[in-house]
Amino acid sequence: MKRVAKFEKVSWEQFLEDWRDTFGNEQEQARIQGIYDRIRLPRRATAGSAGYDFFLTLPIVLRPGESIKVPTGIRARMNVNWVLQIYPRSGLGFKYRLQMNNTVGIIDSDYFYSDNEGHIFIKILNDSREEKTLELAEGMAFAQGIFMEYGITEDDDVTESRNGGFGSTDGNK
Repeated sequence: MKRVAKFEKVSWEQFLEDWRDTFGNEQEQARIQGIYDRIRLPRRATAGSAGYDFFLTLPIVLRPGESIKVPTGIRARMNVNWVLQIYPRSGLGFKYRLQMNNTVGIIDSDYFYSDNEGHIFIKILNDSREEKTLELAEGMAFAQGIFMEYGITEDDDVTESRNGGFGSTDGNK
């Protein structure tokens, strides 16, 4: 089995900035520090699992049609020509139509070096058509990431580098 990546926590300062940007400045810094301290690095559940489970840092209740952007506190350093694809846990998708707001999260290998330390955010949506409310406890696995190798075309001559997250490669931040 190829070993192609390593998960790490973003710095406390980056997490605090991103948490407050997402949820506002009302929460006490000590509470946010406690959340940061409880961040679990993604891990596979079994030796045969392809996906690395991402764990919630807060409890979530999503009614049908509601979404939330979750700052995971995680970054992924990976080899060149590899990508981390993020999906909802399949059981949650099956039971609640839990979906990624952007269909599939794509974390490129150069994202690790962005100004935000490559902080991975996961935005999920309860797309239930059966009026099911989704309740997830803090610490629960809610998404999974799969590392995939990719290729490029023979005539590819791109030399630009990234600095940012969503839309940073096409100027649509």
